[in-house]
Amino acid sequence: MMVLRRLLRKRWVLGVVFGLSLIYFLTSTLKQEERTIRDRTLLQVRDPDHRIPWKVRFNLGNSSRQISQCRNSIQGKSLLTDELGYVCERKDLLVNGCCNVNAPSTRQHICKSCLANGCCSIYEYCVSCCLQPDKQLLLERFLNRAAEGFQNLFTAVEDHFELCLAKCRTSSQSVQHENTYRNPQAKYCYGESPPELLPV
Repeated sequence: MMVLRRLLRKRWVLGVVFGLSLIYFLTSTLKQEERTIRDRTLLQVRDPDHRIPWKVRFNLGNSSRQISQCRNSIQGKSLLTDELGYVCERKDLLVNGCCNVNAPSTRQHICKSCLANGCCSIYEYCVSCCLQPDKQLLLERFLNRAAEGFQNLFTAVEDHFELCLAKCRTSSQSVQHENTYRNPQAKYCYGESPPELLPV
């Protein structure tokens, strides 16, 4: 222990420790800068008029088609939305994943709790409203103008249902100062603009 203390008191040892720390700091900073420059260059190389090759297929409202399996919004505690736009209570979900259309509370393309700007207070209603066939133009406009930061998320989307699931999830547009909702009553949005900012 005494030898270690004496060694650390020597200036050359402290100089070596400082030098190695400085070299480590500089190399990791330069590597991070190289990655940032490479990412910026990739974004600038793209043709600004190039449209993103979106893979979304819109359901043109033919909801009477026979379907053997349905995907649904899964996470709702009491409500679910299936890929045909039906909202039902969890107890009314059939084994194939579709909502039971004969259940009294099941509704298709319901926009209950949604405002005119496309923001809703309930996630399942947001997805159902977003699945309305007349929302296709709005969603295509959004896809064509999606910011670079959203490209990775929205290029993975395969169809109208997946797009609505992703679009209705709360995002950075739904919050201010990274810790409060812009509008806590309408935080799930499929529309083009973020929720209105409510005064505190």
